[in-house]
Amino acid sequence: MSRIIVAATPVSGHHGPLLRIASRLSGAGHQVVFLGGARFADEVRAAGPEFRPLPAEADYDDRDFAARFPERARIPAGPALQVWDVMHVFGDPTAAQCRALKDTLADFPATVVIHDNLFLGALALALGEEAAVRPAVFSVGITPLIVESRDTAPPGSGLLPPADDAERERYAALAAHGEEQRKPLVDHLRECFAAAGATLPEGPLGRVFTEAADVFVQLTVPGFEYPRGDQPANIRFAGIIPIPAGDGREHPSWWPELPRAREQGRRIVVATQGTLANDDLSRLVVPALRALADRDDVLVVAATGRPDAAARVAAALPELPGNAVVAGFVPFADLLPYTDVLITNGGYGGTQAALAHGVPLVVAGAGEDKPEVAARVEWTGTGVNLRTDTPGDEELRAAVATVLGNPAHRERAARLARQYADHDALATFDTLVRTASAARRP
Repeated sequence: MSRIIVAATPVSGHHGPLLRIASRLSGAGHQVVFLGGARFADEVRAAGPEFRPLPAEADYDDRDFAARFPERARIPAGPALQVWDVMHVFGDPTAAQCRALKDTLADFPATVVIHDNLFLGALALALGEEAAVRPAVFSVGITPLIVESRDTAPPGSGLLPPADDAERERYAALAAHGEEQRKPLVDHLRECFAAAGATLPEGPLGRVFTEAADVFVQLTVPGFEYPRGDQPANIRFAGIIPIPAGDGREHPSWWPELPRAREQGRRIVVATQGTLANDDLSRLVVPALRALADRDDVLVVAATGRPDAAARVAAALPELPGNAVVAGFVPFADLLPYTDVLITNGGYGGTQAALAHGVPLVVAGAGEDKPEVAARVEWTGTGVNLRTDTPGDEELRAAVATVLGNPAHRERAARLARQYADHDALATFDTLVRTASAARRP
């Protein structure tokens, strides 16, 4: 058995997958310390690992970014906000994260560190210590793969891979311009890594971060990622970590309507804004309810992920359409087998969970990594990319009609589902840990 440190940025979408990895390894008999946000302490302990909190400089509550990052609200959405987040939400904690890892290693000499790909303190550890004297470092890609390549558009652009040499040249020019614009970001990150005792190598940032780890475990299947002839050799595609079931919670009172709708030949359309960007349901969930209100052949499930779901929806839409139900928490592992189309803002994990069930999508996302997720849906032909996070009712209505009316979307989603079924991400980590531990035995 091995000693393992699992480290997660204190953001729900980063924490969740890393905790399920930690729980699996702990359940297999390994000694696991989980280094993460204080608000997740009870959840971690209940899952099995020992919990240790991140230092205050590296901890915050992702449900209230304004409390920790008040200036963030003044940054316009889009590329400027993405750069700001990498500098301050993810970059500034690097030294504190690295120090916390070293402090943990002082009394818990782990052979492996597993971290989400934006927990930069672990990359500082990997870059600042000789491989022979430090633990093996496994970075977990919980966002679309961020690796600059001649075979793709610049990361973050949301553009599809180049179709010809002319487009390849245009993308190269965009990339060069972007590198120049990101110079303040790179300079800032160099300072963050230097404060952690590490030197950030030269080169495109995404590739540098990916190659810094001993193994980069991307949580997807090859079919949902652009092929790259110059892909780093340390990347391993592992599939996705299954989303948790309902943990024994009762289904909502309307749950029997799902099989009944299926028996009646009605389609089930689920609309969600995920678990983080769901404070303003008028951006996507409410327009979806309005857009499909007169379709008697569908049942619309508004999956809000909020305890105040009904009140939030009612404030924007006083009269709920007769073909719709509103949910706060709903176990997606149970809901997706009934779903014919998922309308989503493009969260990476939720999108892939749908595809693993063969569910085609309508994606309306902007900000963070969502344009890249939407572009991959478009590229795979598994749904419609609306290229906005505030679609109009008619746009949504037409997109849902397209997905429901074109069997090719579902067929391509089903093809990808077979790839997901062939991968076992948690088993991949079992193998990696065993291999790394065996290599370090005298």
